[in-house]
Amino acid sequence: MTRSIESLPPSCDLAIVGGGITGAGIFTEALRTGARVLLVEQADFASGTSAWSSKLVHGGLRYLKEGQWRLTLESVRERQRLLQDAPGLVEAQPFLMPVYRGARPGRGVLRAGLAVYDLMAGRLASRWVPRDELLRMEPGLRRENLLGAMAYEDARTDDTRLVLRQIFDGVAAGGIALNYTRAELRHEGGRVRGLRLRDVESGDVRDIDAGMVINAAGCWAAGLPGAPAGAPALRPLRGSHFVFPAARLPIGRAVSWLHPRDRRPVFAYPWEGAVLFGTTDLDHDGTLEWPGMSHAESAYLIEALQAQFPSLGLRARDALSVYAGVRPVVAAGEGDPSAASRESALWSGPGLVGVTGGKLTTFRVTARQVLAEAAKQQPRLRPAQEAPVFSAPAGGGSRRLQGRLGAAAVAHIAREFPREAMQAIAGTPFTWAELRWALRQERVRHLGDLLLRRTRLGLLLPRGAEAELERIGMLCRQELGWDAARWQAERAGWIDLWQLRHAPR
Repeated sequence: MTRSIESLPPSCDLAIVGGGITGAGIFTEALRTGARVLLVEQADFASGTSAWSSKLVHGGLRYLKEGQWRLTLESVRERQRLLQDAPGLVEAQPFLMPVYRGARPGRGVLRAGLAVYDLMAGRLASRWVPRDELLRMEPGLRRENLLGAMAYEDARTDDTRLVLRQIFDGVAAGGIALNYTRAELRHEGGRVRGLRLRDVESGDVRDIDAGMVINAAGCWAAGLPGAPAGAPALRPLRGSHFVFPAARLPIGRAVSWLHPRDRRPVFAYPWEGAVLFGTTDLDHDGTLEWPGMSHAESAYLIEALQAQFPSLGLRARDALSVYAGVRPVVAAGEGDPSAASRESALWSGPGLVGVTGGKLTTFRVTARQVLAEAAKQQPRLRPAQEAPVFSAPAGGGSRRLQGRLGAAAVAHIAREFPREAMQAIAGTPFTWAELRWALRQERVRHLGDLLLRRTRLGLLLPRGAEAELERIGMLCRQELGWDAARWQAERAGWIDLWQLRHAPR
């Protein structure tokens, strides 16, 4: 298995710059053409936009409101495909949208919109829930003027695992993927001919020839060294979220409502044993590497939470963690950020195709569009016949683990460390076996890789999993060979990062 730039082959048919959901989707689809494919990511896989989404695989009801019918239809169809192709990783999520007397949109408008949603999905999933039934379902809801709710379905996922599963399945199928590897475009004769790669930590440099290069760097696309002009202007939009203990925000289904201040949709839903609540949608003018939730965003979100669940008395300090991410939205004027289109945008030049924008849900469609564009220059990259995103899960074993890691990893875990596979970590859905597998097989370089992306323990446990760090450190020393000094540096760096970016405020 290729783990460093020194062991790379000298050339490939396709090189992909960017290890988020878009790059991972292109990696998956390109390997199906039989091409030799390399993917490189300047930080950790999925560490940019793809780590900090709302974790929803959804059609986007608000896109209907904006008249984006094609995008909604495409998103709904891809949601249904992922529910079928990725059981245990993408799961159906029931939603409730409370309706209050005198509020807009009213019951009739919501029913009509959800009927279209159902029609696009090819199945009836929405219905009216009367007030008494609703309060039996979710007793914490605001009761004054409550009429009932519209029930409908979307889907949820672990966004980083959706990326990582594709990357590591692709590596098992013969692709090469490296994290912590910076790329610079190499030109020859007026054409992009490949990449100059630099290992972020060792400083080692290697030149690689490539028949085609895909710039899938998202928010960073225009800043790729050596990139020719042509990338569209972006309007980076920040979305921030809280993660609450389920005991403090006890809901059994997702609840979606409109913020009392500006009528923007917000939502809360059960996720990985906790409750995720968000989101904001603001122009972002700060650092792209580690965006953080502002105090104003925190106050805005808590205001919405207190309005819908007044009896719970929730405050920001009740949360386990916060996180924020920046979406690479293609600029199209100033206007309401929430109305900005989530369509992807492509551009090309000799030896290069660029892509940015787009949605988590529609990554497969975007990937195939990118390859179709690349095939105009390299016909062998023409997308293969459509196939399931992931191979069918094997019989037996945990549905959740099979979805997150794949059948081969689950079989290895059951065989090599069965006791740890039965040990949940501090009441979360994660086990100690998952940590050991990640450390052994999933290119972990830093403690944050393990706690924020291979698992989500850094978001789900108090103070960034502080109480579990001693045992986690033991595993890191065993599997990664870290000495005491390296572990102490990683631990200190992690605590500082968590306090700066993920501590509730």
